[in-house]
Order: sequence, then C-alpha cells, then structure tokens
Amino acid sequence: MVSEKAIISKITWRLMPFLGFLYLIAYIDRQNVSFAKLQMVDALGMSEYAYGLGASLFFVGYFLFEVPANIFLTRFGAHVWFARIMVTWGLVTIALAFTQNVTMFYVLRFLLGVAEAGFFPGVLYLLTLWFPKDYRGRMVGLFMIFSAVANAVGAPLGGVLLDLDGLLGFAGWEWVFLATGIPGVLAGIATFFYLDDTPEKASFLSDEEKLWLKDRLAQENQHMDATADNGFKALVNPRVLLLALCYIGFPLAAYGLSYWLPTIVKGFGVSNTTNGFINIIPWVIVAVALWVVPAAADKTESKTPYIVGPAFVGAIALTLSALVTSPLLQFVFLCVAAAGIFAGQPVFWSLPSRFLKGAGAAAGLAAINSVGNLGGFIAQNVVPWINDVSGSKIVPMFFLAACLAIAGVLVIVVGRMLARTVPQRPE
Repeated sequence: MVSEKAIISKITWRLMPFLGFLYLIAYIDRQNVSFAKLQMVDALGMSEYAYGLGASLFFVGYFLFEVPANIFLTRFGAHVWFARIMVTWGLVTIALAFTQNVTMFYVLRFLLGVAEAGFFPGVLYLLTLWFPKDYRGRMVGLFMIFSAVANAVGAPLGGVLLDLDGLLGFAGWEWVFLATGIPGVLAGIATFFYLDDTPEKASFLSDEEKLWLKDRLAQENQHMDATADNGFKALVNPRVLLLALCYIGFPLAAYGLSYWLPTIVKGFGVSNTTNGFINIIPWVIVAVALWVVPAAADKTESKTPYIVGPAFVGAIALTLSALVTSPLLQFVFLCVAAAGIFAGQPVFWSLPSRFLKGAGAAAGLAAINSVGNLGGFIAQNVVPWINDVSGSKIVPMFFLAACLAIAGVLVIVVGRMLARTVPQRPE
C-alpha cells in the first residue's frame, strides 16, 4: 500500500531543492544588472534611459524564444534542455563582463534572454508531470522562494563585488558578471546528470509509486477537453491570452521594484556593501509570503482571492511608499509591496493547469509567461523615463501601483470566466 504523503515527500526532496537552486542562479544572473548599473552607467557613458533599454532587451529575446524553447523541452527532455539553457546563459553572463560599449551591451542582454527562455515555464510544466493539483501551488511557491533567496543573496553579493573595483584589473561591475556567470555553467553540467525527465524514468520511485502517480494525474486530467493537450491550440486559446494579459502587471511591478530598490536604498546615503545587506530584508519577507499564501490557497477550490488580495495590498503599499517622506517608512512600505507582488504569483499558475495538460500546458504556460514578462520590458523603459522626467526615484512607484491594481482586477474577471467554463475536477 503506497502512501501519498511519502511519495510527495520523496518527489519534493528530490526535485525542489535542485530546481530551486537552478532558479536561484538564474535570478541572480537576471538581477545582477541592478547592481552593475551603479558603476556601469558611468563607465560606458550611458544615460539612465539607455541603460534601462539595454537591460530590457533581455525580455525581447525571452519573449521571442519562450514558446519554442518549451516545445523543445517536450522533445529533448528536461535534463538535456535545462542543461543547455544554463550553460548558455552562464556563458553570456560572463561575456557581459567584457562589454565595451552600449551596442555590445544591447546585443548581450538580448542573447541572455534567448538563452534563458523556457526555464521558468519549463519548470512549471515539469511540476504538472510530477505533482497532483493539490500540491502545485505550494511547489511553485517553494520554487519561487528561491528567487527571494536569490535577491537576498544577490544584494549583498552585488555590493561586495562592486567594492572589489580594481582587483586583478577588473572593475567592480565586471566582477559582478564574472562571479555570477560561472555558477550557471557548472550547474548546467550537473543538471544533465541529475535531473529525471519524467516519473516513469525516475530511479528513486518504485514501480508501485510510479503507477499511483500516473493514475492520480490521469484521474485529474480526465475532465479536460480534447484540445487540452494540443500545443498550437493552446497558443490561440482565449483563456490563455487573457491570462497572459493578466500576468503582465505582476512581472512589471516585480522587476520595476527589484531593479530600482538598490537605487532607492542608495539614496539613503549608504555604501554599496551596506546597500546590499539592507536589501536582504524585503526578500526575507517575500520568502515567508511565498510559502504562507500558496499553502493556504491549496486548501481551497477558490484561488482568486489568494491572487487578488496580495496584489491589491502590494499596490496600496507602492502608493504609500511614494507619498511618505521618511526614508524608513518608504523602505517599510516597499517591503510590504514586495510581499504583495510576489505572494499571489504561485497561485496564479494554478489557473492554466485547470484546462491545459501535456503539450498544451507546455505551450500555454510558455505563452503566458512570455507575454507577461513583457512587463519587465515595460518596467525597464517606463520606470527610468518617469525617473528622468520627474527627477524622482519614488514617483515611478505610482505607475507600478496602478499596473499591479489593474492586474488584480483582470484576475477577478478571468477567474469568474474560468469558473463558468471549466468543469470542476472530480473529488
């Protein structure tokens, strides 16, 4: 007699720490420009707007190659495709340390997006193969906790690396890219040998455990229509397109905040190293929220309140951070805003799995994530533009707050639509 709790625990310990570690490296590689910016702008003679444009080109490459990358994942398997993703993004990150001019920066940021495309939605797809629906919210939350850890680790790391300016002839911003790119290459090699593509290929599960998981997932998916497993039809599914539109506000607010938080804290008059350590605080709060909210959502059939509630809290906190004048209060509200922005995202990703599976899930999740991450492109262009026009690091928070609130409203609309069109899963 197999134990559900034992099987889920075994899969969780086998997959989640490793996938989370990969995401930690990915997120540090993605966020390192926020600290490199503090020196790189002057070193290459760029304006704030030009730097924001270059940084945002990551999302253009990401957008263009996200869906093809996830389709290739279903063809080559997770261990091969994730290894390719990590090795290439590590090499491009290392190359950024040798940036000579604005054009080279633009090209490399675009290539970094191409290299990383498919990783996050690939993991979301992988979780649909390994975990029943009642566990996915918590697993996505656990996975995303590592992004909070990455911000917490990356913040002091970025500050310390900047203060290595001149060591061995490299500038501080060059050390940022060198030190964060090499782990990606090494982790990619490890991925090839460690990661199992599907439960059927897993040596750590017994035949009886594999059969239980296969039957459980088949039972959950049996109510879906015939198009649920069709990759092409998932791309033109109105529900997928609406979810992609909803999702834009979350990365927009997240990247707008995380890319500019170090700059805001620098305005407090602290050193680079102190800046990094102060930036640990909001991400510790985010990590707690990423576990508490999805765990609560997994216990109920109604997911929408657990997505919308945190979003509205985040929008209010962003607004208050722009209204107060005390640096301490600004920072407190930004910490609350960070938790609100991230806490509901794992729950959001439970919505597509209600009507997509297999190739349809791979394509649909990638489409939602790729379109949604255009929010990062918008944030990195609009936020510095507002900053240049207003002369304030805080005024852009009004824009981020509005986008997050709109995303919350759209989730309410789509949630009601799904409730009408998606059959309830069998108990």
